[in-house]
Amino acid sequence: MALLSVENIDVFYGDVQVINGLSLTVNEGEVVSIIGGNGAGKSTLLKTISGLMPVRSGSITFKGDRIENQPPETIVERGLVHVPEGRRLFSLMSVADNLEIGAYIKRAFKVKDKTLRQVYELLPRLLERRDQMAMTLSGGEQQMVAIGRGLMALPGLLMLDEPSLGLAPILVKSIFETLRKIADTGTTVLLVEQDVHHSLSLSDRGYVLEHGRVALEGPAAELIDNKHIKSAYLGM
Repeated sequence: MALLSVENIDVFYGDVQVINGLSLTVNEGEVVSIIGGNGAGKSTLLKTISGLMPVRSGSITFKGDRIENQPPETIVERGLVHVPEGRRLFSLMSVADNLEIGAYIKRAFKVKDKTLRQVYELLPRLLERRDQMAMTLSGGEQQMVAIGRGLMALPGLLMLDEPSLGLAPILVKSIFETLRKIADTGTTVLLVEQDVHHSLSLSDRGYVLEHGRVALEGPAAELIDNKHIKSAYLGM
């Protein structure tokens, strides 16, 4: 059984349909990438899975239970955690406080000190910066805080929306090295990312969205060699 199963969902902004009959699965322990151009529906899909957008029809199942149209806090409590585009930190709070906010749900709060130590081991730069206000960090460091905050919620599935957006190439490399470490711990990852080469290189499988539909899907190694993807997304 898949850890996450999205079945034939339709999603609308008002009267405008942005997700059209979309289906995908994520199995436990996988890294799965979702790629596509601007307006393809990638971010909307993650918002819908995490309960921020309503499903008009279709179903979303996580760990065997239906979760579509449930409150976001209920979905997080079940272990499905969304790291949104743009980091969304509390800029006037310290790094440590931003991280601890991620452990607000009951099951995570009980072990937050242990989880915080694990996050600092995974992201040692955050230990060095733990007393600094988030607004004083570089873009790459802020993204690491956002990822660390997601890990504090003890995700069974970690969804990340454009973690490399706006970062310099050397910082993009650092972010993907961090994601590799997270995947190596056994955390299941669903990744929306503009850097197609890095995301597919990290992933087991991938989905290509076009106009709110799945246009292509398959093993990441095959997608990265696909002529359409090379032309449309890799500039080759």
